[in-house]
Amino acid sequence: MAMWDKIKDQAKTFQQSQGTRGASGHGPGQQGYGQQGHGGGSASPTGGSKAQLIGLFKSQLASVKTELKSGAYRDASMAMCALVAAADGQVEPAERQRVEELIVSNEVLQNFPADQLRQRFNQHVDKLVANFELGRSETLQVIAKAAKKPAEARAVIQTGMVIAGADGVFEPSEQYAIREACTALGVPPSEFGV
Repeated sequence: MAMWDKIKDQAKTFQQSQGTRGASGHGPGQQGYGQQGHGGGSASPTGGSKAQLIGLFKSQLASVKTELKSGAYRDASMAMCALVAAADGQVEPAERQRVEELIVSNEVLQNFPADQLRQRFNQHVDKLVANFELGRSETLQVIAKAAKKPAEARAVIQTGMVIAGADGVFEPSEQYAIREACTALGVPPSEFGV
């Protein structure tokens, strides 16, 4: 009997030592991991998670595709795409064409005729290129029209994120444009990691 108690005691002591070792070794381990994650901010891990994030937004959009048929969503998402495309104050013809292709091939936006989408996108881009400040305030007003329906408001931001992240690079100006759109729609930017 005494032997059994001894084994139990040993087991308990072992557990405790493991516990304290685990706990004390836990802090630095976590910190180290945090620093690693932090240091790799611009390295491939974020690239991977960014691609995963874009994939997540695409699947979230696809899941509400049937609800996204309103004119408000169409107009606001085209304004959002234009704002992202012109986020740095200029739009190269090649970039305009690339975003147009992304728009017309987007699964959810296929609810709408491609020429309607192109026309609205280009109207906004033209305004932004002609006078960025004025174009921006008009674009944000159009985006704000989707605020009445939270599902549509989020879908507008997700659409902007998918378009912005399609080239694998999330420019600070694009993040800023998305934050502005979040404000216009009353959606917390933290939901989208911007």
